[in-house]
Amino acid sequence: MNIKKIGLTALAGSLIATTTGFAGELSISGAAKMSYKTLGGTQNAAFVASGFAMDQEMTASGSAELDNGMTISLSHALGASGSASNTSSLTLDMGDMGSITYNDTDLGNGLRALKDMAPKAYEDAIDGITGANPAQMGSGQGFAYNNTVAGAAVSVVYSDNLGATAARSDGGQDSGGANVGAHSSNSIGIQYPVGDTGVTLFGGTGTQGGATSALEVDHSTVGFKYAFGPMTVGYQRNDLDRTGALEDLESTIYGVSFSINDNLSISYGSHETESSTQTPDAEADGISIAYSMGGMTLSAYHNDADNVNNVAGATADSTEMLLSFAF
Repeated sequence: MNIKKIGLTALAGSLIATTTGFAGELSISGAAKMSYKTLGGTQNAAFVASGFAMDQEMTASGSAELDNGMTISLSHALGASGSASNTSSLTLDMGDMGSITYNDTDLGNGLRALKDMAPKAYEDAIDGITGANPAQMGSGQGFAYNNTVAGAAVSVVYSDNLGATAARSDGGQDSGGANVGAHSSNSIGIQYPVGDTGVTLFGGTGTQGGATSALEVDHSTVGFKYAFGPMTVGYQRNDLDRTGALEDLESTIYGVSFSINDNLSISYGSHETESSTQTPDAEADGISIAYSMGGMTLSAYHNDADNVNNVAGATADSTEMLLSFAF
């Protein structure tokens, strides 16, 4: 009997058993939503067959506690066909040490999470505005670290190619991103509630990589929200800076929301974007409303925009109504 061979075989089996991933149970969730939407202005086609639509996405998610007390969670957002994931994320929650997330398509977090912090009942003032080009950090695949430090929520993001969004499984590579061979991107976003004053300060900075170092874009955001009684007001400024004579953008965003009662809220928001290379400022404003009754919520907005993408005379408007049910 070859004792050495048996021992090595057992050791190999032990290593395989301890390093192989095991499948867990995932739960499926969805949303009962029906919407109606109309678009207008010079930026949109004159004819639309139908404005009615339904939410057709499902999310498969699950979590498990590891032997060291940490928690791992998984989420796959599935499209209408169910054949591929629109976006997948994996999060390791380390308790007081924070959490690490990888998302393969739309990470958000970091500076991206602060792109529009104006208070709103439903959507922001440029939702549905075809051709809108505000100053804001891009999103795509990457890693995020989130934690709370001295009362401030801190989010740090890194991506080796922010434009890479193709669906892929383990062991695969993405070679179809918008910026193949791009420089890496990174950002940090911070939100800090100032005691019991109702004031929340936020800001951040980041760099979005391009196909070459000359095409890198620097981003920054700073702003605040102030909640007092049933009203919340907010203001922020986003800056997008490119190298050389390329276009820089500066967006000013503000909004106010008011809770009429526990079931009804309304809001007004405004976006204005100034370009360093084009004369007219892009301007957009909108109103939104949300009303809940039992397990049903009706939300709506109407947005209007002039000089879209800083082009004189370019207009766009969008109106949307959403009926959702809890089940």
